Amino acid sequence: MKAKHRFILAVIVLGLLMTGPFVVTSLLVWLDMKDAEREMLTGLLLSRLPVGTMMTIFGFVIGVLVLHRLFKQYVEGLLRMAETLRLMLGANRNFRVAAEGPPEVQQLARAANDLAQQRDALMDDVEAQIAKAKASVEEEKNRLAALMSELAQAVVVCNLDGRILLYNNRARLQFKALAQGPTSVSGGALIGLGRSIFSILEKNQVQHAQEVMRQRLSAGKTALANFITTTRGGQLLRVQMVPVLGAPGEGEAAMSGYVLTVENITRSIEQEAHRDQLLHTMTEGSRSALGNIRAAVTNLIDYPDMEPDLRERFLRVIEEEVAKRSHSVDQTMAQFSDSMKTRWPLEDILGIDVIAAAQRRIEDKLKLPIKTEELDDALWVKADSFSLVFALVFLASRLQDHYEPRELRFRLTSEGKLAYLDLIWAGPAMSSETFYTWEMESMQVAGESSPLTLRDVIDRHGGEIWYQREKAAHRAYFRFVLPVATPEVIQDEERARGNGRPEYYDFDLFNFEDQSIDLDRKLSELTYTVFDTETTGLEPSNGDEIIQIGAARIVNNRLLRQEVFDQLVDPECPLKPESIPIHGITEDMVRGQPNIDVVLPAFHEFCEDTVLIAHNAAFDMRFLQLKEERTGIRFSQPVLDTLLLSAVVHPNQESHKLDVILERLGIQIDSRHNALEDALATGEVFIKMIPMLEEKGIVTVRQALEASEKTYFARVKY
Repeated sequence: MKAKHRFILAVIVLGLLMTGPFVVTSLLVWLDMKDAEREMLTGLLLSRLPVGTMMTIFGFVIGVLVLHRLFKQYVEGLLRMAETLRLMLGANRNFRVAAEGPPEVQQLARAANDLAQQRDALMDDVEAQIAKAKASVEEEKNRLAALMSELAQAVVVCNLDGRILLYNNRARLQFKALAQGPTSVSGGALIGLGRSIFSILEKNQVQHAQEVMRQRLSAGKTALANFITTTRGGQLLRVQMVPVLGAPGEGEAAMSGYVLTVENITRSIEQEAHRDQLLHTMTEGSRSALGNIRAAVTNLIDYPDMEPDLRERFLRVIEEEVAKRSHSVDQTMAQFSDSMKTRWPLEDILGIDVIAAAQRRIEDKLKLPIKTEELDDALWVKADSFSLVFALVFLASRLQDHYEPRELRFRLTSEGKLAYLDLIWAGPAMSSETFYTWEMESMQVAGESSPLTLRDVIDRHGGEIWYQREKAAHRAYFRFVLPVATPEVIQDEERARGNGRPEYYDFDLFNFEDQSIDLDRKLSELTYTVFDTETTGLEPSNGDEIIQIGAARIVNNRLLRQEVFDQLVDPECPLKPESIPIHGITEDMVRGQPNIDVVLPAFHEFCEDTVLIAHNAAFDMRFLQLKEERTGIRFSQPVLDTLLLSAVVHPNQESHKLDVILERLGIQIDSRHNALEDALATGEVFIKMIPMLEEKGIVTVRQALEASEKTYFARVKY
């Protein structure tokens, strides 16, 4: 109901209130009166009617005026206040309610103004915080933009779906130059915010690089991937890819995107090809010139008395040919003096990672079972992993189309600085013409294609490939010969061994006292060198030799996996065939390694001033003792044997072999029968045994040596 209607209703109610009681009272009195009394009252009222009517009208008007006043102050005043409050909430936050009207309405207005003031203060604070945060973000964005704008390489940031989140001006210009058709947004051709990077780069290569980064992240290694790709226009791009890690709560290996740095190397590759062609031409052209010069010089030498005209003719030939060759060399130098030598980049990657990627793709695309045999899981190769995996899948596809093998096998071995990656299958013989055809055709697999041929991939790696039969096994294989890489293997191994706190510091050593060998000091207070040897056989007194020494240090009851000694030794004699499967060391591995005369002094220096520890130490020490006269090196420090100590702490156990002790003590190791790995396992065993020895009252080195000598196994001699 509108305010006007409410006011009319209030006036009607006021009129009823003013006239109603009088009319009802007069009617009741009239009905109770007699006729004479009614005539008297009628005459009286008629004579006073004008005055009464005027008083009633006057009273009604006064009431209406009072009611109008109250209505204006309360009803209309509150309605105005509501409108003002809405104004403050919306268009004009600085507007205020006028404190007017009755005291109650004025108090309500002042309360509303106070609330508005508080709201404004809160909003000012929030806006200040927002402005501060926005300024900080803007500053960071400006810094990033300035940094990226100065980069000489094109930089693109993408999310996991390949959508471009950020790119610099260099990327825009570079991809604009690659465009063959109309340009897209921002004039960047192929590139723009929210666009897919897969319109520029091959999706399979990007996804393969993501998989490589995830594998390296999960292994705790530096996540980095490199690959070479071609655009639709035939341009050659070198791409480096690093991950953008997610929030800490998502895990260390959680990727939220990746950063690409892209370089167009087409021109440099073309320049190198041109240079090689020119050098080849210059070399071929030099042959005839050198032949002419040689013939002229020979004639001049053989016929010193020739006629002057003829001599002059030969000299002119020499002068002309030399001038031509000089001009050719000068021309070549002028063309390529400012060019840089560009090589196809190869990344260091574990060979087993290449095989794992190829196995997944073959099983997924070709539905062909894959098995492995004789894999060197520590072998690193230099490779463009994408093209190499694609080549392996291509060969598997060709084999499936032509020979329908039931399964394929991978083998990975090495010899010297070369790695051998074999793709093996059982089936009929293949002709050399067929293999040559496969080698030279463009590779296509299950709808995917590559502009490279198999020969291109091999040449890219500086390697070789050949086909070979294993007649005895009725099978054949393709052998990829690849260069062996020597990446940060040591650091990766150290990281893998470094369980728990880092081994680069140990604050407990602040309280560690003198480390000199004292047989009466506690076992937990001394420094140890735990070591192991691999040998050509088990008879040191009958000519067997050391072929590997591995050792690690124990300090303050901690096995320092970074402080290791690991060295192959040339035994200067043939290895026994029966020992090779045990330690896995071959003739080729020890050939060219330093001999014992060089290795033993280095090992002696490594373990100087420490107590030696070994498992079945009598065997290893016998080899060292037999070399004392030849090398002049003597190991005079105390030696503890974990085999004997095991017999001390567990005298009722039937076996004290290292494998059994490891299982008994719950020690997990990666591998065995490698000198360093066996030494590390022995060190873990000794650390576990120290509290067990203390429980038996064996606290010092002297007590441990005395207890060891009393065991049955101490009688064994070598």
